[in-house]
Amino acid sequence: MTAPPPYRERLTVPLSWWLLGAGFVIAVWWAFFVATPAWATWLSTLIAAAIVGGGLVAYGSKVISVDAAAFRVGAAHLPREFVGTVEAVEGEEVRRLLGVEADATAYVVYRAYVSGAVKVQVADARDRTPYWVISTRHPTALAERLRTAPVQD
Repeated sequence: MTAPPPYRERLTVPLSWWLLGAGFVIAVWWAFFVATPAWATWLSTLIAAAIVGGGLVAYGSKVISVDAAAFRVGAAHLPREFVGTVEAVEGEEVRRLLGVEADATAYVVYRAYVSGAVKVQVADARDRTPYWVISTRHPTALAERLRTAPVQD
């Protein structure tokens, strides 16, 4: 039996956020256009575009991956041998898990524009983090991959 391919997902921001960012940059351009010289207008517009674009790219650059060695979310990684029970959650369950049932010591990567998540118990007695809650567009697929991915020897 062949091993399943590694799982990889990038939590990019939705198009609507880019459109809102463009609207903000246009508003900055207009505010400076009516009140300052042309060079100040274009300089402020370029700065606003760089800040908005850079912020959206940075916020949407979180990568989730699963392979035989580890479960990775951005720079954080959980070795496969310490992946405990995995639960796919969506909608109201995610809000409850992040609200009234939340543990302040849990590792959380939450994106409001993603409705699903996985809850992964940490099976390492030395780790003070009880579980990870990770936003994902494909909670069932990610949970299944975490349950079935072979552990590297």
